[in-house]
Amino acid sequence: QVQLVESGGGLVQAGGSLRLSCAASGRTFSSYAMGWFRQAPGKEREFVAAITRGGGSTFYADSVKGRFTISRDNAKNTVYLIMNSLKPEDTAVYYCAADRTTGLPVTNKSYDYWGQGTQVTVSP
Repeated sequence: QVQLVESGGGLVQAGGSLRLSCAASGRTFSSYAMGWFRQAPGKEREFVAAITRGGGSTFYADSVKGRFTISRDNAKNTVYLIMNSLKPEDTAVYYCAADRTTGLPVTNKSYDYWGQGTQVTVSP
């Protein structure tokens, strides 16, 4: 089992940057593909980015491609989401998730474990 704790959210002006972190418990972090999702008020949770177990492959939603970067440090059991050029429409609760797969999952249903989320608010 994996427990995930996100941090790094906050309030930022449009055009600014934030770095989200997700710390995982346990000794098998490198066995999990990791993803970031977000949920804005009144909307469904949506995929943001994913990274394979070893970090060799990544995938992004079109809405964040070129602005966000997902990375991981398996020695620190942590996955990151660097968010640049933030827009008001990026405002949401951001969740990290873990999936015991060799692939690069992009759907909610693929993931087995979820953090509790961290709020990101981007002001105009």
